[in-house]
Amino acid sequence: MIDKILQNIDKDRFVTGFALIVAVVLIAWIDSAFLTWLFLGIAFMFAFYEAMKLFEIDDDSKYLYAAALWVISFFYVNPDDLIFVVLIVVSSVMIYKGEVDFKKIAVYLYPTSSFLFLLALYKGFGMESLIWLVIVVALTDTGAYFVGRSFGKTQFCEVSPKKTWEGVIGGVVLATIVGSFYGTQFVSFALSFFISFIVAFASVFGDLFESYLKRKAGVKDSGTILPGHGGVLDRVDGYMFGAVLMVIALRGLT
Repeated sequence: MIDKILQNIDKDRFVTGFALIVAVVLIAWIDSAFLTWLFLGIAFMFAFYEAMKLFEIDDDSKYLYAAALWVISFFYVNPDDLIFVVLIVVSSVMIYKGEVDFKKIAVYLYPTSSFLFLLALYKGFGMESLIWLVIVVALTDTGAYFVGRSFGKTQFCEVSPKKTWEGVIGGVVLATIVGSFYGTQFVSFALSFFISFIVAFASVFGDLFESYLKRKAGVKDSGTILPGHGGVLDRVDGYMFGAVLMVIALRGLT
């Protein structure tokens, strides 16, 4: 029995997953502003590259702009504000040149804005808030997988045919319950429950959005940088929507 289980394990996926977990745990334990910014920045640049491919944008200068933006984000108090500056500048340049292509703005909305919100979450509410986000998003995904495989019958969305309503509900419920207790170190239980719920539900659609982009681009994975897992976007898709809502909720309701 054990031999069969071991045979079904994707060794590349296991090794990569273990390495990512170790890296995240170490960064959380060290809790260095520079190290956290650097780790998120590396992930951002790979995700930005993958998004450029998914959106079929051929403009190498955008990588320089993305890198410069991330450098500035280290010094700026509210990094998420910078996305509005970028959108104004990019839109102004396109209008001036008379070459308006909204597809070229998309890569700044996704994943750029989401990574800026991730950094803003850390800067505004500390490492514990990032851990809260990870708990909620990871349990939503894990719960949806196991509940879906065990009881899933009703398709949730055509964009992701294997995702079921039963799995989604199971994942959101699990993440909301566990996240609610962890979040009480920041807010009341009622508010923690609400924030955990909306973040869990948003992460489902973050996953769907990336699935839609891959489906439209005709690819299975967003990249190949993570053996057994695909690309960076394949691993952070749920956080792209979840981080935005968590920052907004914590700022507006606390």
